[in-house]
This record gives sequence, structure tokens and C-alpha cells, in this order.
Amino acid sequence: MLSTCGSSKLGSSKAGKIRSVRGWLVGIGAATALVLSGCSSESAAQPPPPTSTTSPAPTTTAPTTTVAPVTTTEVPLPPPPPPVEPPPTAEPQTTYAAIGGAYYFSSPDGLFQCGIVPLSSRTEAGCQGTTNPVPPRPDDCMINWGNGIRVTNEGPAAFMCSGGVVYTSGGETIDPPLAVGATIAEAGFTCASAENGISCVDDATGHGFRIAPDSNEVY
Repeated sequence: MLSTCGSSKLGSSKAGKIRSVRGWLVGIGAATALVLSGCSSESAAQPPPPTSTTSPAPTTTAPTTTVAPVTTTEVPLPPPPPPVEPPPTAEPQTTYAAIGGAYYFSSPDGLFQCGIVPLSSRTEAGCQGTTNPVPPRPDDCMINWGNGIRVTNEGPAAFMCSGGVVYTSGGETIDPPLAVGATIAEAGFTCASAENGISCVDDATGHGFRIAPDSNEVY
């Protein structure tokens, strides 16, 4: 009896161990199968690696050329020259200061030099310059003749016989002109400027003259 029970126990124990080993192996196999199945599922889910790599075609950008704007600089024109003004003309004088007691002037055209001159023996008024017509030279005139006319307080007017200019203040230029329409009345004589020449008169006697380049008269 005892022998049988022991045998039974031993056989039962071996059988249990065998069953345990088998169960363990079956468990390992099942686990291995799950692991392989899981790995196989992950490998199937991933896309296959590309067989070739295609690089994108290089793009070439043409260089852009920036043209600088052409700037034109306009040179300003010079300003027009100022208008040329005529030279100032001497204003005709209507009054004259006495030079040594005498009054000197010229005709507006500058062709005659005139004066009212008080002298020690007489007072006279006259004008010198070329005039026409001229009377014949008198026998007693040995110098320039007919280059002017004068009137004195001793008689009528007459043509002059002189060796030079008498009616001048002695300046570098001729004396100022007596404007047309102007008069000088000094020392008993009156000289006037008109379109037809210069005339001088002795206020006391009424004797006098008028002289111009192309005409003259004495009285």
C-alpha cells in the first residue's frame, strides 16, 4: 500500500512537472508568436523606402540690371545784359557865375563860344565861331577875320578881327550851353538862345546881332 501510494505520488509529481514545462513552453511560443506578429504588423505599416532620390531641378534666376536714370543738368542762361543807358547830357544852365565880372556860355550845338564881358574901356557881348556869309576883310585886319560878331556899348554890332578865342573862361572844355529859350541879362546886355542862333543886344542902344552856322545879321 505504501509502495503504491509513493509510486503514485511520484508519478503524479512527474506528470505535473511535465505539464508545467509544456505550459511554459506553450506560453513562450504564444508570446514569441505575439512578438513576431507585432513586429510584422509594424513593418507592414511603414512605407517602403524610396528606391531613388530625385533632386529638384535647379532654378536659375537671371541677374537684373538696374539702369541708372539719366539726369540732365540744364545750365541756366545768363541774364540779359542791362539796357545801355545813353550818357547823361549836361543840363542847360540858365544862370552863370561871373568869372572876373564876365559871363561865358556856348550855343546849344557847341559851335559858338559867347560871353558878356565888362572891360576897362567898354562892355561888349559877342560870339565866336564859323558863320556864313562873311563880308569882305577890311584893310586894317591883318589877322583872322569873320570868325565872330560882337556888339559894344559904343556903337552897332560888327564882325570880329581877332587872333584867337576871346569869349572863354579858359577851362579845358567849352563853357556850358545856353539852352534854347534861355537868356542871360548882365551888364546892360541881353543874350538869348533860339532855334535860329544866338543873339545879343545892347539894352541901352538896341544894337545887336544874331549868329548861326549858315546865317547871321547885325543891327
